[in-house]
Amino acid sequence: MSLQTSRPVDPSLHPLVTGNYRIATPAIETFYELVMSCLRYRVMGARIHGAPRIGKTRAIEYVRLLLAREYPKMTSFHARCEHKPRHAEGPFFANLLEAVGDHDPNAGTAPEKRMRLSLRIREAAARAGSGTALLFCDEAQRYNENEYEWLRDVHDALDRQQIRLFTFLVGQQELLAQKNALQMAGKTQIVARLMVEELAFYGIRNAEDVATCLNGYDQTAYPEDTTWSFTRFYVPEAFDAGYRLVSDAAVLWNAFEAAHHRSSFLGHLEIPMESFVRAVEIVLKDSNLLDAPGYCPDEALWAHAVRRCGYVQSRHATGRVLVHA
Repeated sequence: MSLQTSRPVDPSLHPLVTGNYRIATPAIETFYELVMSCLRYRVMGARIHGAPRIGKTRAIEYVRLLLAREYPKMTSFHARCEHKPRHAEGPFFANLLEAVGDHDPNAGTAPEKRMRLSLRIREAAARAGSGTALLFCDEAQRYNENEYEWLRDVHDALDRQQIRLFTFLVGQQELLAQKNALQMAGKTQIVARLMVEELAFYGIRNAEDVATCLNGYDQTAYPEDTTWSFTRFYVPEAFDAGYRLVSDAAVLWNAFEAAHHRSSFLGHLEIPMESFVRAVEIVLKDSNLLDAPGYCPDEALWAHAVRRCGYVQSRHATGRVLVHA
């Protein structure tokens, strides 16, 4: 960290170090618009599907932060669906009870847990001053038909108590097959309650998307209500002289594109948020000792960040590589 400029907080506490921050992407903005549309038109359930590690969990957290800021009377919960060797009612409700903040989610029989879940959601909605709650189910492709039925029962129980529960099923592409299978099995009541709207979640797909995300680092301040944007915190002299990360959007996109083609990956480039964030963090952290008026990261540093961010390694793990004869 350059020593010429004192920072307003200890650098070790900065969100870029702790990882406790979220940057908006075009896909997240589309996700938020879907949530707003469901609330406006009383569509009680939607599913959001996308490839693994593309940023769906970060998107849930960002959307919940926006909701808390813009609609403080609405209560939202984030349930992380667990992989289970057997799909039993007790563990299912214990997982949801943990998500809504129950102090002892494993206590009681399955029917007692079911009743307590409705009670906890109703209490939270009452504390917030609204009859509306939102439940984001992360990795929802892990649910089976029985669990969807139990979730629908929760909806019905809350509806009888004048509480509107909106459920957003977020998961991998298997969610598409699940909806088709439920329709084929005649389980239209599940589809009509939990899977009405649909959104295909995506990563960063072009230089314009990159620019949108980099602008977040240039504009987001920490501490809040200060002039210390994330970019300025790491390169204050360059920032004060006019440098902005967004000006390197094409350079970063080209670096990812070069890595994509060099590795012979199939399909168009779509950068997962995890890889993108790590690349930007590498550049900012490696730039802090080089900070000076007129400084900007060179193409070699961006290329180094892309090599180190895990994009190529994670894509190799999926096996989606073009093999030349």
